[in-house]
Amino acid sequence: MSVLYQPSRANVVADALSRLSIGSVAHLEEDEIDLAIVIAHNGSDSSFMSEVKAKQGLGPILVELMEAVLKESIETFFQGRDGVLRYQGRFCVPNVDDLRDQILSEAHSSQYSIHPESTKMYHDLREVYWWDGMKKHIVEYVAKCPNCQQVKAQHQK
Repeated sequence: MSVLYQPSRANVVADALSRLSIGSVAHLEEDEIDLAIVIAHNGSDSSFMSEVKAKQGLGPILVELMEAVLKESIETFFQGRDGVLRYQGRFCVPNVDDLRDQILSEAHSSQYSIHPESTKMYHDLREVYWWDGMKKHIVEYVAKCPNCQQVKAQHQK
């Protein structure tokens, strides 16, 4: 199946697919969130989640936050039973090994998202992930996307 974009008309299928998100996880418990994320990523163990879990100890900012959580000097962050640092239930992503760029690439260029704009992409990703400067990073990533720039150029004629 391929979806063709027609700039003169609203593309109902593309719009509907671009509004798909990983899903709201606000109503789920901590263990259910992990399961929902795994199911949302190809129905198998999410490589992103396992990388985030493994590399959280490598990010200097996250190490400081983990220490603050252990000292109970910070309330918005917590460490789950699995040892993963979370901010309001979202996974904290370290800035190591281009992990953030991998997440952005998957979220922006997957078959189901069809190059969402930065605001839509931010709203989708913030349900699952958190990192310092996340909105700015997403805006810069989308601005550098060649496909998005071509579409933007067509609309500016």
